[in-house]
Amino acid sequence: MTTGTAPVTPESNRVGALFSGSATAGNHFCSASVVHSSTRNLLVTAAHCVSSASGVTFVPGYRNGQTPYGVWQVTQVYETNGWTQNGDTDQDFAFLQVAPNSSGQRIEDVVGGNTLGLNESFGANVRLYGYPNTSEVPLLCADSTGQQSTYQRSIYCPSYTGGTSGGPWINTADGNVIGVIGGYQQGGNTPDISYSAYFDQTIGNLYNLAVSSST
Repeated sequence: MTTGTAPVTPESNRVGALFSGSATAGNHFCSASVVHSSTRNLLVTAAHCVSSASGVTFVPGYRNGQTPYGVWQVTQVYETNGWTQNGDTDQDFAFLQVAPNSSGQRIEDVVGGNTLGLNESFGANVRLYGYPNTSEVPLLCADSTGQQSTYQRSIYCPSYTGGTSGGPWINTADGNVIGVIGGYQQGGNTPDISYSAYFDQTIGNLYNLAVSSST
């Protein structure tokens, strides 16, 4: 497996960088992606990335300071009690609600969204996306996942440093998002091995809450 710059595709355009304050070069701190929902306004990321919606924006398809699909304001964060109360790394995932843009469009209507995949094989082949803090373009790596523990996936992909947290794991077989960089060691203590909390009914329940609460 090799890591390189992600090509511009409909799938990579659903992945973006999270910013604190203005969406300017060097100001992004984590990654996220659009997840399909009936409300068409949800992102999925790692819980350790965002504890509050205040001042957080999302730029899908961000590259070299360019915002081809606009800058989207995060308005709500959905996390499990297991994470907020206990910091349970097996529940290091979150959904973010974003406001419509100035034209009244919802984000999924602009870039599309990946379906949430639950209870999928630990040995899945995935495409792994993320924005390192030191890079202004997204990385892409493709490899098969392993099982780090009962509720944690692992993958070997070089150069996934800080900032890639929250980046999606896209199953190549069905296009579903089956993980986000995070979980064990908040995604990994080395740039070459990344982790994700396993997506089972726990995140499914959180997703249902986010959908039912979103407007």
